[in-house]
Amino acid sequence: MAPLVLTRTRQVPREWLTPHLFNGAGPRHVPQPNPLEHPSLPMNDLPTWDHLLHQHVDRVGRVDYQAWITHHPQTLARWLAEQSAATHGREDHLAHWINLYNAFTIQAVLSAYPIISIRPTLLGLPNWIAFLRFFQRRVHRLGPERLSLEQIENRMLRQITGDPRIHFAIVCASVGCPLLRHEAYTPERVEAQLEEDASRFINNPAKVRFEPEEGVLYTSKIFQWYRADFMAVAPSLPAYILPRLRGVAAPLHEPRIAFLPYDWSLNQRMSS
Repeated sequence: MAPLVLTRTRQVPREWLTPHLFNGAGPRHVPQPNPLEHPSLPMNDLPTWDHLLHQHVDRVGRVDYQAWITHHPQTLARWLAEQSAATHGREDHLAHWINLYNAFTIQAVLSAYPIISIRPTLLGLPNWIAFLRFFQRRVHRLGPERLSLEQIENRMLRQITGDPRIHFAIVCASVGCPLLRHEAYTPERVEAQLEEDASRFINNPAKVRFEPEEGVLYTSKIFQWYRADFMAVAPSLPAYILPRLRGVAAPLHEPRIAFLPYDWSLNQRMSS
């Protein structure tokens, strides 16, 4: 069913984009609520989001959704309600929109939990229509606007930043996704964080492995779905991946690419 999955990765047609939020080269300022009305949650407050991640995400990216619901049932929703589209410079833009994508994804899972996957089944078969709606529905409120995960990914991150490392940072709540950081992205550290994310992803044998005897580089399907993004900064997928793969000597000939199965199981851990 790969063609259906690929639908998620296409560029968002401009007419899909909310005119007030997506105009011209980037987001404009969106009126923000009065911070004095919610003094415990200042606007774009990273410590709250950072604390939630530290509390409920382990160092291998698994989320304790049950504990999140039990101990902080409304905190994430309140934090998201205080956010805006306003950013200041490239690093702030990257950090802010990666945080928002991951936070909205977790909020969507929490609202449906318990689930075993964001890809539901119907009569024992994958329900691809419902799966795609998870990414395409405009149900995530940001100020006066309603956004989809697809809009955040394709417009605010892929089109505006052109940085393929975002694919190692945004997490769709599945085991096959990158590992979710147990900390917030910050403007001061986002470049280093993205480099760490790229290294962690590429050096995870479940996501990437090179078999020199076979002449095959096995990679996550993320590299298939977003091939154009990686090849915008490298002449080929092996040319992007191999220099980042530790302990691998450069092969004489460029290896063949084979894509690994994608695991859509929920990226969860259970409370101890």
